[in-house]
Amino acid sequence: MSKSFTIHDLPVEERPRERLVKFGEQALSVQELLQLILGRGIAGESVAVTAQKLLTQFGNLQKLSDASIEELSLTKGIGPAKAAQIKAVFEIGRRFSTQTVPYKSKELTDPEKVYRLIKSRLKDYAREHFYIIPLNSRNYSIAEVSVGSLNASIVHPREVFAEAVKNKAASVIFAHNHPSGDPEPSEEDLVITKRLVEAGKIMDIEVLDHVIVAKDAFFSFKNKGLL
Repeated sequence: MSKSFTIHDLPVEERPRERLVKFGEQALSVQELLQLILGRGIAGESVAVTAQKLLTQFGNLQKLSDASIEELSLTKGIGPAKAAQIKAVFEIGRRFSTQTVPYKSKELTDPEKVYRLIKSRLKDYAREHFYIIPLNSRNYSIAEVSVGSLNASIVHPREVFAEAVKNKAASVIFAHNHPSGDPEPSEEDLVITKRLVEAGKIMDIEVLDHVIVAKDAFFSFKNKGLL
């Protein structure tokens, strides 16, 4: 049986880790970066082959990022542990991207700034994700509350306002995405928002806005006078 090619068969200076140290991460191809994330291959298959299989199977980084643990694990050489590593790397990237436009809590009364803050986290998801931004007089946080289907988010007031109470929020902003690319609210969006506003009044937590994020546009309930 012929020996499988591995990273160690490459000259030291051509291995991904050594190239990154010498030339920086931007010098590496996507496949090489994936090799570093995965660490090692499996018996009979090098990590380079596994990384290439991932790219071939999903086609691009966006689809790879959207893939579930189960979908990633369908690739030979990718078990739950490596799939979790891949998901963690993409999630760190998403979270970092939301911190590149820092605002003070009081500035988030502007829907445009809410959109700029949250769009990197929401605009490329294949399913609907519902987020809450609890605000107090000093700061804010961002928390995911639910993940729905392509057409609907399943949102319960008790889960939403649990985040607000935990963060000692005096007010909140909601945000969710429309994978269709159309930011206009659905009938369900209108019903859910009304329900949450009413729940907020009971708890003395003001709902400042609900922003729907599409790829290159957004809809603000506040701007449209729907709160």
